[in-house]
Amino acid sequence: MASILKVDSLCKNFGGLKAVNNVSFTVEKGGLVGLIGPNGAGKTTIFNLVTGHYEPTSGQVLFEDKSLVGVSPSAITRRGVARTFQNIRLFGELSVLDNVRIAFHCRVGYSLVDSVFRLPAFQHEERKLTEQAQMLLEMFNLGDKQDEKAGSLPYGEQRRLEIARALATKPQLLLLDEPAAGMNPSEIHTLLDMIRFIRKRFDLSILLIEHQMRVVMGVCERIFVMDFGEILAEGTPGEIQSNPKVIEAYLGKGVA
Repeated sequence: MASILKVDSLCKNFGGLKAVNNVSFTVEKGGLVGLIGPNGAGKTTIFNLVTGHYEPTSGQVLFEDKSLVGVSPSAITRRGVARTFQNIRLFGELSVLDNVRIAFHCRVGYSLVDSVFRLPAFQHEERKLTEQAQMLLEMFNLGDKQDEKAGSLPYGEQRRLEIARALATKPQLLLLDEPAAGMNPSEIHTLLDMIRFIRKRFDLSILLIEHQMRVVMGVCERIFVMDFGEILAEGTPGEIQSNPKVIEAYLGKGVA
């Protein structure tokens, strides 16, 4: 199967620190891949390199066989890559609806003149994207919260809103950075169902970072394990669970 994302010999140095060191992996189209490892392994740095927030020291990031190196984060979003963050980054004082509406604006077709003078093209497209935002909120069981401030939502609902906002950019590849962080067992169960649902409903490829092994082992088809900025192991969930190197990285040499 063709790959949608290819990370090739990727390195990122911060001074003398090698945060990412010669990392290579692929995400196949339609794939659901996990990226795991101890804190400080370099996982979120990988996400920042893929989405253009960092520029690599060396190596390549290819999305649909085109390089993302040197491309701005906004342009990468328009190409079809969206992400969520480990620490939720919503516009807390804006409404739930406006948080999603904002994301649709990366693909609007009206001009600056249309928006300044509120011309028909502007009004038509704004009505359309509002309807699309409301449909997304209904899909994530947030329709009745659309007028509330995003910052007032319970934690689990804020996570769902952040994912809905990412989907509003109409991505082909979705990067989820610790989506289960801070969730209780019931919320994690809902999250697992939601990840499976959005992958099928939106025909997505998904790469996720997660410390909750229940999530990783429950939804991922393939897993890459990082430690000290390098790929330590890769395989199916079953292979990763029984890999001595992975057990040692998480629990210590004596356990392995």
